[in-house]
Formats: sequence, C-alpha cells, structure tokens
Amino acid sequence: MKAPAQRQLHMPSSLAEALEIQKRFGAKAEYFAGGTWIMRADLRQESEDRHYICLSKLYELDGILLSAEQISVGALVTHARIAEALSSLPDQAALARAAGKSANPAIRRMATIGGNICTSDFAAADLVPALICLSATVELLSVDGKRELPIEEFLHARQTFHGILTKVSVPREDRRSAHARLPLKKAGDYPACIVSVSAAVSSGNELIKPKIAIGSVEPTARRWKSLEEAIAGKAMRPETISALAKRYLDEFNGRDGLDAPGWYRTRVLPELVRRAFTDILVDEREQ
Repeated sequence: MKAPAQRQLHMPSSLAEALEIQKRFGAKAEYFAGGTWIMRADLRQESEDRHYICLSKLYELDGILLSAEQISVGALVTHARIAEALSSLPDQAALARAAGKSANPAIRRMATIGGNICTSDFAAADLVPALICLSATVELLSVDGKRELPIEEFLHARQTFHGILTKVSVPREDRRSAHARLPLKKAGDYPACIVSVSAAVSSGNELIKPKIAIGSVEPTARRWKSLEEAIAGKAMRPETISALAKRYLDEFNGRDGLDAPGWYRTRVLPELVRRAFTDILVDEREQ
C-alpha cells in the first residue's frame, strides 16, 4: 500500500522568504492563501508530497486601490471584497458579478483573486474571463525581479512560472461590461460555461471594440475573436449577436467533465452571449 502523502505547511514572514522556500523545494512547493482549491486535493486523488507556502500574512499582497484610470487588486483580496468594492462601477460590472456569483458565500469569503488566476487545473474560474474582457494585467514577482504581463499571456505561462502573482491591474475605460454563467445547480456549483463581455456603446447602439471572453468551455479561458470582429462597429440586438454566435461554435473544442459533456458547453454559448449583451445594450425601443 502506498504511504499517505506528506504535507508540510510553511508560514513565511516576507515575500523574499516565500520565494526562498519555493526555490528550496521546487516542484513539491505550492503557494496558497484561501486554500479553497488545495482543500479538495484528496477528492482529486492528489497523493504527491507537498510543501504548502501560506501567503495569507503577507499584507503587501492585500488591498484594493481605485482611481479614475485604474483598479489595482492585491493577490490576497477575496471574491467577496471585490464584489463589494466594484458593485457601483458600470465599467467593472463583469468583474463585480463574477466575484459576487462564484461558488457560494463561504467560498467567496475565502477564495482570492490570485488563487483564482494561478490554479491552472481549474477551468471554471469565474474571475478569469471577466479579467480577460477587461484587459487586465498581472504583476509577477520571482527571483529575477518584477514584471507585468497581460492576463491572457500569463494563463499560458503559469504552469512554468516559479514565483508569486502579487497584484492584478484593470484599466478604467468608458465601456460597459457584463458576466453570464451557467451553473448546473442553483448554488455552490462550478459553471459549465462562462461568457464575459465588454464594449463601448455609441448613441446608435454600435458596439465599439467589443471583447468577448469564454471560460469553462475549454481548459483555459480565451477570447472569441471571430465573434468580436463580426459585431464590431455594428448596431445589433442581443438576439442577433446570439444568432451570429452559432456560426462560430465549431471554433471551440468543449471539454468533457463530470458536470457536463463538451458538446453541451458549446451548445449553450449563444444563449449566454445573448444574456451578457442584454445587460450592456440599450434596446432600440427605449431610444
């Protein structure tokens, strides 16, 4: 019989110490804060020896700074705090809703934005597509120093990144945004499909530089650029955008999971696209 996994907790008092511990234990080391993903390790049958490096006492990773140009969110900020802080900002509605509707209230009070972004095996992370459609960047700290990356680039580099995501920055723009998700249960469930959108909207309801990000359908969230191009600069109703979305469904290779098969994830995309654009478009009948 295989011996049970050995798990050791480390509580660094500084970022430098956290990086040193990670360097010492290499692939067996893992950073965490809220721990909402790690606590399910046994359910995922993860039996490797691990060194868990807790970042929750590193207060320089905490806090939300709001300005007219940018929002800066520390990696330790929880979903619940993000939802509360951004609830009155129309341009950040996608991120506020993503944070306020993810999982369940208990998880939202524990789960952090840093963990939501860095957990590469978690395809159904609500915050990630919202951050993509809002053109977010992440600040990364490693033994080589600090650097910034667009979140889309980081998603493809995170499995080989050896360091700490310290904060997330989101530009403030004259845009509207929205977030639609489809859980298969009413509460406490991961969404089978996520659609986050943002766009500037002209007085004639033309969509200016729309961004559409899709999560949970494939292993990694990404933009739906062909649909963005199809609707850019045009005045459209949500129903028309939904119909257009059906033309481009074959661009996605839906992942099969215990919660839903891949074909179902792609099939529901047009309806979620309709819901998201309903939230940001002014109906022509109200003009």
